[in-house]
Amino acid sequence: MGILRVVGTPIGNLEDISLRALRVFKESDFILCEDTRVTRKLLDNYEIKTPTISYHQHSGELKVDKILALLEEGKNLALVTDAGTPGISDPGGKLVSLVREKLGESVKIESVPGPSALAAAISIAGIGFDRFLFLGFLPHKKGRQTMLKEISASAYPAIVYESKHRIVKLLEELEKFNEHKEPYKVTVCRELTKMFESVYEGGAAEILAELLKDTNNLKGEFVVIIKKDKQNKYEE
Repeated sequence: MGILRVVGTPIGNLEDISLRALRVFKESDFILCEDTRVTRKLLDNYEIKTPTISYHQHSGELKVDKILALLEEGKNLALVTDAGTPGISDPGGKLVSLVREKLGESVKIESVPGPSALAAAISIAGIGFDRFLFLGFLPHKKGRQTMLKEISASAYPAIVYESKHRIVKLLEELEKFNEHKEPYKVTVCRELTKMFESVYEGGAAEILAELLKDTNNLKGEFVVIIKKDKQNKYEE
């Protein structure tokens, strides 16, 4: 019986890798990677020679069939994303679903937990909530306004991922909430676990002004937490 292990990897700092994950990498026949070049940097850092296979959002049926065939042959595969835990805003979830659908109980699927930008941001934001709306990366165009309306209407704090290309646009959009609704507080976490990790908290316009003071502030990946003032910091 083949085994598919879903492995969490560092979101920045290469030291954030578990001993179990390193063992799984060494014992696997292949490692399925969103980008083999990114994963190879991690593997080389720990002198792991396990061969890699690319699997990403543009992988077609032939690649999926190859992966399914390897599992049917009894191979042990490790699935990773570029950073963090597969299945959270990346194509890993689709592959796991296909394996369950096509191969069922003939393949064992295991979780090898690890870092997540979502959990990391929550842990240092000081917001203290146990219920929230997570929307991953907002669409670039189609459906974006629908999701922004969902954030505005949510009874709970909302969390999204954003790239350096659209963080300014997002903060401008969030500032518009304040024009006709109750005030929002925003927490922006940038480059989590990396050398230039930064956390900004306040109104959307205030944070945007701070980011625009230095173009370096607009580099990297962002986790954005949006919270209405009336949403309690800690629930009773």
